[in-house]
Amino acid sequence: MRLAELSKRSGVSTATIKYYLREGLLAPGRRVNATTAEYDAGHLRRLRLVRALIQVGGVPVATARQVLAHVDDESLGRTMRLGAALWALPQDPEPDQADPAVAAARAEVDRLLGTVGWERARELAPLSPVHRSLVTAVAALRRLGYPVDAELMAPYAELMQRVARQDLDLLQSYASEAERVEAAVAAAVLFEPVLRALHRLAQEEESARRFGIE
Repeated sequence: MRLAELSKRSGVSTATIKYYLREGLLAPGRRVNATTAEYDAGHLRRLRLVRALIQVGGVPVATARQVLAHVDDESLGRTMRLGAALWALPQDPEPDQADPAVAAARAEVDRLLGTVGWERARELAPLSPVHRSLVTAVAALRRLGYPVDAELMAPYAELMQRVARQDLDLLQSYASEAERVEAAVAAAVLFEPVLRALHRLAQEEESARRFGIE
């Protein structure tokens, strides 16, 4: 397809597509002549991911470029490729190591990982921005007087393990490795709000079943 058709099918203006091309967020098309290039389904799919990152997720262009570089890095295995791409997304800042709430939260998170048997997460904890985000969240709760501990978090972790299995089963439906990683990154930006909304709806439903609606 030519640039105009790519714009029409993606809903992205030609000017924005040219900007993405200049910034290295979109691979160049196959050159037909000096002024024309052909684009394919891969370009269309990548445009959707770029829009998810920048327009919905609010990810800066430089960060999006870094994420996409990991998505395209075929030298990495699937787990490392996906992990690198997700870790490159904007993350919480490093918590204050001198804060007693942070130390207590880290101890409970580490105890949780041992309880549920997440050995890979324990190995990567010193480097993982996701681990850091969990510690930060637990520390904030503890400061507010909500003593979240490993026992409280464990059932939620086990439920999220089921969600993760569902995620990876869904990714297997995509034809190529690049599509699977792209879909995982897009889901991290676009689908987490869906999970949050489902959680709240489930709470409303369960409350109505247990206590009625009066």
